[in-house]
Amino acid sequence: MSLKAFVNDKPQWEAFCAELDVWIFEQHKRLEQADNTIEIHRAQGSIATLRRLKHLRDKVNGPK
Repeated sequence: MSLKAFVNDKPQWEAFCAELDVWIFEQHKRLEQADNTIEIHRAQGSIATLRRLKHLRDKVNGPK
């Protein structure tokens, strides 16, 4: 239930998503500068995880 309160608090949620966008941008830069496949895969995994967090609201609130 504490997650539901967090994801439905619009100012908090928007600030959280903005921070996630910053982290995603940083991972994109890291991905562009990667010089081996391990670094590429790590950056891709980080981006995928951060994007999943942006969909947390939908998961917590369930289907409409």
